[in-house]
Amino acid sequence: MLVHLHQYKHEEVEFDDNRTAGESQTEDSVNKDSEEYFGENIEDFDADTWETVEYEGDPIQRRTITLDGVTAVSVPQQGNREDDSDLPGRTIQLRLGGGEEFVEQAVFVEAQDNAPQGEEPEGKTSPQVDDEQ
Repeated sequence: MLVHLHQYKHEEVEFDDNRTAGESQTEDSVNKDSEEYFGENIEDFDADTWETVEYEGDPIQRRTITLDGVTAVSVPQQGNREDDSDLPGRTIQLRLGGGEEFVEQAVFVEAQDNAPQGEEPEGKTSPQVDDEQ
């Protein structure tokens, strides 16, 4: 299954002599190492760069995550203690090829099943069942 999520985080603000307060810091925090951000290496993620969006009047960062090969998506009933109530989303659990991944501060956007049951690829026929015995 192909799954699309939006993940959010606060815009990181770093002040130096060349910038003024309120100037976007997005470019400085786009290329974070996945281990640094997630606490583990997540090479399966096809993550776009972070973009600055407005949420409740404040700038925050959002990126789209697209994963293929997901077998299940769930939102744990008890959220992660680290979920930030000032940001949209919450922790989403994904099952991928026998393993589990957790994406914090995420909003589920869409899932597409590449091989839905009930629909067969062209050229394939269903086995016929003979009910008469």
